Amino acid sequence: MTQGSDIAVLVVEDESVVAEAHAEYVRRTEGFALAGTARTAAEAKGFLDGPRAGVDLVLLDMNLPDLHGLDLLRRIRGAGIPADVIAITAVRDLAVVRGAMSAGIVQYLIKPFTYATFAAKMASYREYHANLAGQGSSAKQSEVDRALAALRPSVPAALPKGLSPETLRTVSELLKDAPDPMSASEVSAALTMSRITVRRYLEHLTVQRAVVRSPRYGSPGRPELEYAWRR
Repeated sequence: MTQGSDIAVLVVEDESVVAEAHAEYVRRTEGFALAGTARTAAEAKGFLDGPRAGVDLVLLDMNLPDLHGLDLLRRIRGAGIPADVIAITAVRDLAVVRGAMSAGIVQYLIKPFTYATFAAKMASYREYHANLAGQGSSAKQSEVDRALAALRPSVPAALPKGLSPETLRTVSELLKDAPDPMSASEVSAALTMSRITVRRYLEHLTVQRAVVRSPRYGSPGRPELEYAWRR
């Protein structure tokens, strides 16, 4: 069902378009393999109860047609199924968040989100999973702390006034996917944003050492600056 040591993932989502989008995100993310998709709680439970399910991680929507996601999560835990669970949902109700946390989720991801946000959560989980997998039958306190720290990365510094996290993620994702360095004008055109606004985000990423800034030569006049994601 999976290749090598990839983490096997079951996507549980009732909306077909969203389910396929999340499945494609899993396929794109290094270290993970799609084990299957389920549109209902019953289908998910049947998949997890299967003799050869081999699921390591469940991406669980809270709004399922036949059962609330929290109830399915409790049934998964009650059945002793060892798969970890990441809640992926538009539900922002604090009672649901608390319930999911008390039931043992490892992450809570609120829709809508970009692939960059998804990949960051999955990378944190992959580190957590790897830390625990390498400990054998017992663990030292430092090893447990290291594994849990992977799920709770440090909160990033506050953005400068006028910059939004969503736009920063959009600019970052564009640069990550770009095969070549991009100028502020090119980023502006790609995202239909003003050049002045784009430059503020690019300069912030430069200060944070996420991107490398360098002059672009070869055109008349003053060299234009270009930005490349730091690989």
